[in-house]
Amino acid sequence: MVEKYTEENIRSLDWKEHIRLRPGMYIGKLGDGASQDDGIYVMIKEIIDNSIDEFVMGFGKSIEVIIEDKTVTIRDFGRGMPLGKVTDCVSKINTGAKYDSRVFKKAVGLNGVGSKAVNALSSYFQVQSIREGKTKTVVYRRGELETNAPICKEKELKQGTIVTFTPDNEIFGNLHYINEYVEKLLWNYVFLNNGLSIYFNGVRFYAKNGLLDLLTHNINGNGHLLYPIIHIKENDFELAFTHSAKQYVEEYYSFVNGQHTTQGGLHLTAFREAIVRTIREFYKKDFETSDIRSSILSAISIKVQEPVFESQTKTKLGSQYIEPNGMTIRNYVNDIVKRNLDNYLHKNPETAEALYRKILQSEKERKELAGIKKLARESVKKASLHNKKLRDCRVHYNSNHEKRLDSTLFITEGDSASGSITKSRDVATQAVFSLKGKPLNCFGLSKKIVYQNEEFNLLQAALNIDEDLENLRYNNIVIATDADVDGMHIRLLLMTFFLQFYPDLVKKGHLYILQTPLFRVRNKKETIYCYSGEEKDTATKKLGNQSEITRFKGLGEISHDEFKHFIGSSIRLDPVILKRESPIKEILSFFMGKNTPDRQHFIIDNLRVDEDIVRQN
Repeated sequence: MVEKYTEENIRSLDWKEHIRLRPGMYIGKLGDGASQDDGIYVMIKEIIDNSIDEFVMGFGKSIEVIIEDKTVTIRDFGRGMPLGKVTDCVSKINTGAKYDSRVFKKAVGLNGVGSKAVNALSSYFQVQSIREGKTKTVVYRRGELETNAPICKEKELKQGTIVTFTPDNEIFGNLHYINEYVEKLLWNYVFLNNGLSIYFNGVRFYAKNGLLDLLTHNINGNGHLLYPIIHIKENDFELAFTHSAKQYVEEYYSFVNGQHTTQGGLHLTAFREAIVRTIREFYKKDFETSDIRSSILSAISIKVQEPVFESQTKTKLGSQYIEPNGMTIRNYVNDIVKRNLDNYLHKNPETAEALYRKILQSEKERKELAGIKKLARESVKKASLHNKKLRDCRVHYNSNHEKRLDSTLFITEGDSASGSITKSRDVATQAVFSLKGKPLNCFGLSKKIVYQNEEFNLLQAALNIDEDLENLRYNNIVIATDADVDGMHIRLLLMTFFLQFYPDLVKKGHLYILQTPLFRVRNKKETIYCYSGEEKDTATKKLGNQSEITRFKGLGEISHDEFKHFIGSSIRLDPVILKRESPIKEILSFFMGKNTPDRQHFIIDNLRVDEDIVRQN
């Protein structure tokens, strides 16, 4: 039966109701903090963006960020919000000074939405503005005004704005902030704003050399550079790039007005075209595009007046022009890259020679792989017709669907585990890839093995990362194995595969480990799933000593009716985080290389026998 469509069906929502009803429109993904693109990090970004705009206009050289448990405080030393408009600035949608380009030029904040979204999605939200010796404080709870203090004199505090908020657990669940994700966000701000200091829980973030420092920082000791980083700055454009001998894919960091456009946009497309065109003309050879760009490491930043992004989260630039009625971004970028790079290569013949050798090496490797890749693709096509390994979903990361950030691929061991997940998954956003046995240890092998090994070839095809990561089909790649010795070994083998051939997947936060419960504690009234011995003890105390305790030995033992609780809204994921000081080659060599005395000593020194475990429990 279809409900009657009448005047009574028409509703008008106020600003906070709309944001709370459709939060994904404003902050993207509603995760608990395990993913770096979860909305709780976008909330931090939305407030800092306003402080950055103050810095760009020449007001305030430092920003303070403090995170205590789930509460965030952000303090700048800019001009402070106009005291008579503080409530409007944080609670009236489409209200702000960013519409006036005389006051804010080439700003990050654009739409008068960001701080209102943070307000509406926080269980507690306080803003204090200090301006010209006076101050104004307002407090909200879930968007409802609770305290509206009168303007009063302030002699102690320096001018600026202080915002404190706690994301609402009714929306985000049992959230937690991961410091590495926050630090990555803050580093990008200081790389793009020379002279800015950001203090995170008392630790200073500061950079002197813009994108040159960004690229050096993100190379992370994992890339053997073929030539020194080329750094170009002109007007509102900045570029740093080099090529690595240690990876196969293209790696880009792109920014617009200080905003990290993780999905790129027309400015990134223009650079990728410009570098190919410039290099072909310099060497007077019609090189293949892939031979030029393979293994490139690049950072690009552009400032655009009145930019147009594809969503409120501003991850992809849609603007065609550098400023209204001005040159196109494509022509602007191409002109600067061509002129500066051509001059650089003429003045630095050693770099020009190294780049030339790199392109020839890529060409040689491409031709050597051509036959193997052709056979591999034919194999994938045949397998795809009756592919039992991949049970696909409908929404993919490389689409424009509103749920694209939720697209997930579970990599499981064996048919029993994949069967449970397949029956309980969300078929719209969750896919399953089933391994047969343990994958090959690919440490130290060339990329040829990816095409020659059926398992890796099919996995690569499922992810759609043969040529580059631009067409990645799943935002979240989740390794779902048993919590036993064999399961841990499979985890290591899969992590070796990604770190060896696709480290950018890990760097960009796409790889996770699925946590599944070790115990089920239940009585006649309640069931509690426990992920550790401590959680089991707490549940036993709550439900009583007569409660039934079940120990899950593997994923296959968990019924699909139960499994839906572990891969739904309450899913627990451990992100695989590649820390800056962790060199990939050394890590893989230690854990996955040939048996070494160092690893033997490590195992002996850290070995725990049953008696030790029993004594601790």
